[in-house]
Amino acid sequence: MIKKSRFVSDYKKLTMTLPTLRYVDPERVYIHLQNARCKTYTLDVKEGDKVLLGEVIGVRHGGFFEQPIHATVSGTVEGVEKKFHRTGRKTDVVVIRNDYQEKYHSSVVDRPDSVIEKLTQDDFVEIVKDRSLVGLGGSGFPTYVKLATKEKIDTIVINAVECEPYLTSDYRLILEHPQRVITGLKYMMQALGVKKGVIAIKAKYKPLYEVLNQVLRRNHELDIEVKRIGNHYPQGWEIEVFKWALGIEIPHGELPMKYGVIGFNVSTTVGVYDAIKHNLPVIKRYFTVTGDAVKFPQNIRVRVGTSVRELIDACDGYVDDVEEGLVVLGGPMMGTSMTSDDVIVSKTTTSVIILKNVDYKEEPCVRCGSCVYSCPVKIQPVQIMNAVKRNDKEVMKGLEAYKCIECGLCAYVCTSKIHVTDYVRKAKKLIG
Repeated sequence: MIKKSRFVSDYKKLTMTLPTLRYVDPERVYIHLQNARCKTYTLDVKEGDKVLLGEVIGVRHGGFFEQPIHATVSGTVEGVEKKFHRTGRKTDVVVIRNDYQEKYHSSVVDRPDSVIEKLTQDDFVEIVKDRSLVGLGGSGFPTYVKLATKEKIDTIVINAVECEPYLTSDYRLILEHPQRVITGLKYMMQALGVKKGVIAIKAKYKPLYEVLNQVLRRNHELDIEVKRIGNHYPQGWEIEVFKWALGIEIPHGELPMKYGVIGFNVSTTVGVYDAIKHNLPVIKRYFTVTGDAVKFPQNIRVRVGTSVRELIDACDGYVDDVEEGLVVLGGPMMGTSMTSDDVIVSKTTTSVIILKNVDYKEEPCVRCGSCVYSCPVKIQPVQIMNAVKRNDKEVMKGLEAYKCIECGLCAYVCTSKIHVTDYVRKAKKLIG
């Protein structure tokens, strides 16, 4: 969790405005073989093997699904190492030396529109599953599972809010590739037999509103609306998006699909476009590098598997008075603080924030109530914290700790600088 800085909005404005830098040719990529949802894997290549871009080189094993692992460059396998994952843990990665030839596997081939128009829901599901597409906003949930729903869906909502401070990678993606966003949504509407689509953006993002509507004028056959909703945090929380975009209140613990609505992150939507049109897995993504400890904050079009250290160098490195800053992978409110910048961009990683390290002294709770007033799910974070300290699981359950969305607001507003969110997160794990 990052404390307040009056310069946060300046960094966001800067990276929103700057054109996206391309850094898609690293010397090596490091492909994660494990992630938060898949603890085991099977690797089908060994040191010295030649691989092609988009080739399946192994499989991650989850609790109820499997994820094919794809090479994101063509080149030579150098072995398996351990690198930090966005979860904060070290996981196995397969190292591939880039041959810079961009040789695509034979499975990566364009589908004509005439073929796509005839695809069934099952066809869409199989393609997206085979291309290993997951929620690219950070959830990592398999996209094919959502697309396979048998519930009657009336509206698809694309979450393009990007409400966390500092982050602008989705903003630049939409601004530079609006047609891919629209076409990806079109494909999902076809897959689910949905007539209505909504793209939810912040009200203040006028440029996105204008560019998306301009593209929609060329796609007038589609019933898609660009909805400008709240500018507040956590407006990007899916339940909040549905409330503001559609006027639908989804009770906690209920699946939105039961209410005829389903949501996808905007980067995931573009991933669907690439999978359906080009039969391409996620090999590149938009990525924000920002913070007061890096010289030139900007958005980068980056190859999945790239070292964050290389991206920091591409941003002219650390500022002169910093050797290595505080590294936060993901957003400042819900991201993970890392012990090193030796981390790797996975397909679900949106950003890295590099900050000058500031030590805060935690003080005793003054019972000001700020955490309660700020909580979007209306729980009592400090009471949950006290229950954690007593290891009282029954009280944790009674205080509904499981409702926490880990938005970080309770810690952000705490006048005593207590990491309240960490306690509530621990309570959720303790009560299962």
